[in-house]
Amino acid sequence: MVESVEVFYDDLAESYHLMFENWDHSIARHAAILGPILEQHSGKVSAYVLDCACGIGTQALGLAQRGHILVGSDLSKSAIARATHEARMRDLDIPFHVADMRNLSVIPENGFDAVLIADNALPHLLSQSDLEQAIIEIAAKLKDSGILLATLRDYDHLLSIRPAMLEPAFYEQDGRTRFVHQVWQWHGEQYALHVYITLETENGWRVKHFASTYRALRRSDLNQALQAAGFTDIRWLEPGTTSFYQPIVVARKSGARRLIKSRRDG
Repeated sequence: MVESVEVFYDDLAESYHLMFENWDHSIARHAAILGPILEQHSGKVSAYVLDCACGIGTQALGLAQRGHILVGSDLSKSAIARATHEARMRDLDIPFHVADMRNLSVIPENGFDAVLIADNALPHLLSQSDLEQAIIEIAAKLKDSGILLATLRDYDHLLSIRPAMLEPAFYEQDGRTRFVHQVWQWHGEQYALHVYITLETENGWRVKHFASTYRALRRSDLNQALQAAGFTDIRWLEPGTTSFYQPIVVARKSGARRLIKSRRDG
């Protein structure tokens, strides 16, 4: 059975860090890569950032530690509870909200320099209309000339090979082994993702299973949604250039539409 996105991340929140060899190191590494990109394209060393698919805080925590001003939101109440706890443990002042990225109006903060959507969150939006609605909501949270920064898998390539699984990762911690692997069950241009975390315990092996559905989001479809919402200067940054594990797209909100409307109203 494939659960809803909300249930998937509610169930995964307690174990999410186990998918990394060392979650704290990954927090620092993500900030070290995404931070300079954010700073370059926002033009600020301390940007006001909404992480609107923050999960348990993998990017938000590291960027806040780097000196950026963060607000976090996520569909999952459990993920937000975990992110709030993790921020407090690190003495970070980050407001967190439960919000679907298709309706960010429930977040009181506005006028962000950047909105971040990392770790392949956008492909949970299974239809083009849902994607377009989310991009419109993101644009509304940005100040004019603010940027959207998203990371997602290279689905243009993956659609050509349709992998059935990803190679397992094996980790050692406190003298015990765990391994993480994914199985992908394709249905057209969507697939059911099954995540397995297998843990060695004092009572033997324990397997945790989580499942959700993703859309294999083509770059052309995301570009179309961005352009329709008034984003310009759309740039795709490749892993070979950034050393990040997923392609990164950066786009800038244009104030042209608002300016045209203002002139007409005047």
